[in-house]
Amino acid sequence: MEKINLQTEAELIQEPWNLTTVGKINNHTIKMIKLEGEFEWHTHEDEDKLFMVIEGVLELQMRDKTITVYPNEFIIVPKGVENKPAGKEKATLMIFEPMRD
Repeated sequence: MEKINLQTEAELIQEPWNLTTVGKINNHTIKMIKLEGEFEWHTHEDEDKLFMVIEGVLELQMRDKTITVYPNEFIIVPKGVENKPAGKEKATLMIFEPMRD
């Protein structure tokens, strides 16, 4: 058992859009990522995902609306919802998702 410092973990991420695993709990992986600019439209077909903003601002675009998520806030994207994340300037997120084989 050890504690994880999110600021230290964020400083280790050098490249935007590079998912880094920082922990595991039950059947989920906890990852961090730095966003810079826009990602592509995509859908999580098999799972819900939780996106928590650590630094910066996340704009999560859906086809019918955009939700802005600020530090210390999170959003859960249900499976099957098409979305396009964008980091305003630079944003650091923590993501919870099911473990993959």
